[in-house]
Amino acid sequence: MRKTEFAENEFYHIYNRGVDKRKIFLDESDFSRFWLYLNLLNDQRDGIMDQWKNYKRDSKNPTLEEFKRRELSSRRPLVEIVAYCFNPNHYHFIFKQKVKKGIEKFMHKIGTGYTNYFNLKRKRIGSLFQGSFKASHIKSNELLLYLSVYVNCNSEVHGIAKAENYRWCSFPDYIGKRKEGLCKTKEILEQFKNFEEYLDFAVENIRDQKQRKDDDIIFLE
Repeated sequence: MRKTEFAENEFYHIYNRGVDKRKIFLDESDFSRFWLYLNLLNDQRDGIMDQWKNYKRDSKNPTLEEFKRRELSSRRPLVEIVAYCFNPNHYHFIFKQKVKKGIEKFMHKIGTGYTNYFNLKRKRIGSLFQGSFKASHIKSNELLLYLSVYVNCNSEVHGIAKAENYRWCSFPDYIGKRKEGLCKTKEILEQFKNFEEYLDFAVENIRDQKQRKDDDIIFLE
């Protein structure tokens, strides 16, 4: 029985890692597939991946943005995606739940879909992730801002890559370097004068987070 009871319109830090701390992303195509699931599976309807496959088959110049415009214009999201980061052996999200059990349903879709993809590609069987995903309720705005940096810049906290140049995180969207449109950044960024002020806030907090990354009450290691 999951200890965390997810409530609508509340923020949650969601995270997990590979079983036995193994890598869950072995190449760029793995990262890309996980990112695709994050884009497409946030819907109360099922069968979106089949629609995507059919669209790619039947279109001369298929693009994800065109598919989302045509097929997902009336989507009913399970969560609001606020921030994300994929590292080789673990991931982090900040979600705001939109419907009852939205986070659980979305994470089930992502976890099942990606595990099936990974196992088929690598000719393996069994669990890929270390049990069920972990979750913590973000109970204050101060913690929301702090964790937005931790999630956005997680690759930098772990010394993997500079966050502003890392493809598989949402930090570039928060500092105006990219307009991916996947994350809802307004609730965070409206508390800062501009992108530069959020960048300064992030740089200041990354130093602290590098020192505190063994704090397993909040962070995943």
